[in-house]
Amino acid sequence: MLENTFCHIPRVTIRSERLIWEAGLRSWSAITEPAEWPLRRIPLDTISRHIEESYLRLRADDPHYFSAALPATLHWRLLPEFRHHIAFLDIETTGLTPGRNAITTIAVYDGHDVRTYVQGQNLERFAREIRDYKLLVTYNGKCFDVPFIERSMGLTLDQVHIDLRYVLRSLGYKGGLKGCERQMGIRRPGLEDVDGYFAVLLWQEYRRHKNEKALETLLCYNIHDVVNLETLLVKAYNLKIKESPFERSHRIEPPIFPEIRYAADEDVIGRLKYQMTGDE
Repeated sequence: MLENTFCHIPRVTIRSERLIWEAGLRSWSAITEPAEWPLRRIPLDTISRHIEESYLRLRADDPHYFSAALPATLHWRLLPEFRHHIAFLDIETTGLTPGRNAITTIAVYDGHDVRTYVQGQNLERFAREIRDYKLLVTYNGKCFDVPFIERSMGLTLDQVHIDLRYVLRSLGYKGGLKGCERQMGIRRPGLEDVDGYFAVLLWQEYRRHKNEKALETLLCYNIHDVVNLETLLVKAYNLKIKESPFERSHRIEPPIFPEIRYAADEDVIGRLKYQMTGDE
């Protein structure tokens, strides 16, 4: 989609971009000898110079160039060209306030492999390994996950960041990550009753009673967060390109759900749910 994009060029708006497409100039390569240039206020040689730079940055695998030049509402267009550099990221914590509360687990998924980090086990490895990626994809991570990590771990996460909360909201999907999943037909078998508050209870159960099943359930929940982020991003991308001339040519197939080596424990969930509600 990036090679069909023109609104990262100064003075080219989304409306201007559509005029370019309607003139039959639907990719950077089409600009070489256009029959008729539709934008009088922007000289063609200016467009050509920026396209040359764009080719260079794309070959250099530089998503920062495009994210800085594109409106944040269009960062979803980075998906196809930079998919191999993405880390889907989610954290679990003991509360909402960094400094007073702590990170318990972090899950990272790159479309192939899942990495998990647990407080007291290997959490410090996250700081080194997250540098393997150039893009982060989160849900509400700009407000929560990333600032929480940076303050709690003394890191600066300077990767390009696509926050799906805003992408999905622009498509009419609201209600938190789990709410968006349900609206888009994504299910979590065995984890229907687990949410962020329940994740805190699972961590407490693990720490107080050394219950490994509680930790496995928490990690299973955390991993579903990041794996489902990939599905949501692909779904959002496909919905977005419906608004362009590229729906048929650029559609991305749904991702394959990976094998998760942790399982949710029904007994642990049932017992904690009973303690929380007092119901049988």
